[in-house]
Amino acid sequence: MTVSPQHPVQIELRSGRPELDARPLAKRVGLIILATDHTTEPDFARMVASERTGVYVARIPYANPTTPENLRKMQPELTAGAGLILPGESLDAICYSCTSASVVIGDETIEAAIREAKPGVPVVTPPLAAVAGLKAHSARRISILTPYTIETSRPMADYFSRHGFEIDRFTCFGFDDDREMARISPQALVELAREVTAPQSDALFLSCTALRAALAIVGIEAAIGRPAVSSNQASAWQCLRLTGDDTAYPQFGRLMTLPLRAA
Repeated sequence: MTVSPQHPVQIELRSGRPELDARPLAKRVGLIILATDHTTEPDFARMVASERTGVYVARIPYANPTTPENLRKMQPELTAGAGLILPGESLDAICYSCTSASVVIGDETIEAAIREAKPGVPVVTPPLAAVAGLKAHSARRISILTPYTIETSRPMADYFSRHGFEIDRFTCFGFDDDREMARISPQALVELAREVTAPQSDALFLSCTALRAALAIVGIEAAIGRPAVSSNQASAWQCLRLTGDDTAYPQFGRLMTLPLRAA
């Protein structure tokens, strides 16, 4: 039973408002992820978020299977997704976290769609971040590992070839459901990396934001004896550097110790 007070509580309005900080956190990173994504959000929570930097996430519709046709269907959702992240407020960087969709839609198209909602914000895509990461390692010859089908992998091979890399070996697993891709264990990725990296390659790229490759990257580099770059690791690295954070984080792989070179 609710008992009404005999005398209402007096509420006082204090004169003058408390002084406000410029922002709740100094830096802001926006993250657009797939509705089905299990991996990117926890990866960015580990690698990017801090007392200095906030990560603000919007999910957009996506339905498996992972085919070029289905990946392209996300393009119309990008502007609305970006607009849901702190509406009317600026960001220091924003990442669309889908490697294969970025390849088939196109980096420039994605950037234009996001900037409709967030004018002037630096836009990060995983494949372009991976290109920057591989170049930071001075890699020219690479091996590539993807969880995709051959159909979805083909545009990825073409993309990295266009960016000037010689692909020594390209291996895919044949998965067409990103939720299953996320269930591949980090330890399995270490063993697979050892198997698929060509001896003559300067580095290995592990494609797909669903893969838990960032958790395995240090083990992978130890296993193959050379740099490894993954989609989420490269995106996190580029986002951190765009916020002005030049700290070395070796626990997240060799890339996280390197500066972001000017394009």
